[in-house]
Parts: sequence; structure tokens; C-alpha cells
Amino acid sequence: MRVLLTGSSGFIGSHIAEALAARGHQVRGLDLRPGAEIGDVREAATVARCLDGVDAVCHQAAMVGLGVDVYDLPAYTSVNVQGTATLLAEMARAGVGTLVLASSMVVYGEGAYTCHTHGTVTPGPRTEQAMRAGRFEPDCPACGAPLAPGEVDEETRLDPRNVYADTKVAQEHLASSWARMTGGSVVALRYHNVYGPRMPRDTPYAGVAALFQSWLERGEAPRVFEDGRQRRDFVHVRDVAQANVRAIEHPGESGRLRAYNVASGEPRTIGQMAEALAGVYGGPDPQVTGSFRLGDVRHIVACPERARRELGFAPAVRFSEGMAEFALGES
Repeated sequence: MRVLLTGSSGFIGSHIAEALAARGHQVRGLDLRPGAEIGDVREAATVARCLDGVDAVCHQAAMVGLGVDVYDLPAYTSVNVQGTATLLAEMARAGVGTLVLASSMVVYGEGAYTCHTHGTVTPGPRTEQAMRAGRFEPDCPACGAPLAPGEVDEETRLDPRNVYADTKVAQEHLASSWARMTGGSVVALRYHNVYGPRMPRDTPYAGVAALFQSWLERGEAPRVFEDGRQRRDFVHVRDVAQANVRAIEHPGESGRLRAYNVASGEPRTIGQMAEALAGVYGGPDPQVTGSFRLGDVRHIVACPERARRELGFAPAVRFSEGMAEFALGES
């Protein structure tokens, strides 16, 4: 299959390019960085040229990270929303009807929670006042009681809580509308916390694993926000690449979007991840700071069963092995 891969020179995109090529697919890359056709997904003429002769699109190009402040709003919207809209319009003109979209766990907001009295509930955003007081766990919105966290599945209501999340939800909605209007198919892969070789570092938008790695390489203790007990699902980038290959080879139903959690199914806390990396480096031990960022969610872990059942996706990289490889800088 001939595949246009946007963001092909990036952290995740470069691994997808290798995985697709290994399966015999022909990959045409589009990226702002060297290693692909240099171009911007917001430029219609460039996108149209790159779509000529392709069978499917794997859309990874995006501005990522939580965002630094409100002044990031135009950049996130331009790259993620306008760029996706331009791509979809040009796909319609070119008659390309298969899309794999890089979405994210952030579309869910907080994870799944249960109150002993009120059952399944959706807590509101955590307040600055509560977090300054060290109260990091969300409470039941009905009675204020402690909540038990659980797993989100793909039918969980979308509840974005930062600008990046807003744009990821917008991408899914635009792609869904495109599918209905054109009869195309969309597989939206909701990545959980992706880590591994080539992960960008030393930027305000870097992932937490990359930040911890940078501190450890300088001989500094990783600084863990809140109390370190935030639960996440860390999934290796090679597993994410394989999920994309599966999605390209198993396109969804015509006229609709089908979403899948891409996760390891083995949640860990942020503190455990910091400890694992520090252990590989031989220290120093992580420092739990109590600091926080408004817009972060407390717990978000997923059930990856739908991806296993429908795409045949099975994560292969175990947490301990992946973290050791990542810390040692192996590719």
C-alpha cells in the first residue's frame, strides 16, 4: 500500500515509517524537518502534491504537549486543527478515503471514577486551592467523597481539559465529519503515554519521561510533581508504530470514525516511572516536589481490549525492558 505519513521525521512518525516499510508498504513522508518531503500540512498545494497516487494517510503531524500558557492557543489551533482540516479537504479532492489519525488519551480528561454512593461519576477540574493544599485526588462532584479510579474505554465521554486536548477532540470531530461526507474511513488511535528512542527532550513541551532522563543525565534528581501517585499507562513507541501498521492494514468502516486506545494495559504511577529510570542510572533518587500544573489530570489509564480484538494489536515491550532501553539511549 502507498501511504502518506505526515510528521514522518518526528518521534513517533519515524518509527511508524520504519514499521510500515518493514511490512512492504511504500511510505511518502511529509514533515517540516529533514528526512521527508519538506512541507507544511497547512499548505493545500503541498498536501495535494503529496497525496498524488497514495492509497491511505497516516496523520501524525501535530503540535504536542500540554501547552505553556494561553498564548499557545493560536499555534496549537493552527497546526492541529487547521492542518487537519486542510489535509481532509485535499484527501476528498484526491479521492483518498482511508485515514489513520493520531489522537490521544487527553481527549478523555480525567479517567474513570466510581463513588461508593453515586456510582460512575465525572469529577470536575481540580482547583488550584485544593492542589496548593496537597489535595490531589478528585472528589465526587455529588457528595465530595473519595473516588476509586478505574479504566477508560473508547465509549467514555470526551472531556478535554487543556488546549492540546481541545485540538485533539477537534481533529476527531473533523475526521468524523469528513468520513460521513465522503464515505471515507477513519481509525483514531488514542495514544497513552508514549516513550522510547528519539523522544524529544529539553523543550517546554517534552514528555515527562524525557524530562526525567535529562535530569538524570545531568546527575540531578528527577522532580516528580504532586505526590507521584498519578497513574498513567506508558506504552513504547515501537508498540505504537505497530498499532499504526495494524490500523493501515485494517481500515475502518466506510462513513465513520472508529477509536482505539493504544496502551500497554499495565498502568504505573509517575513515581514508579521515575524510580525505574533512576534505577537504571544508579540514582539520584526521585524528589517528590508537591508542585503541580493546572490542566493536568490525576489518573488516566485505559482498557486496550478493543484494539486487541479488532486490530490484533498486542503490546510487546514490557515496562522494565522499555525503560531500561530508553534510559540507556538504545534505538
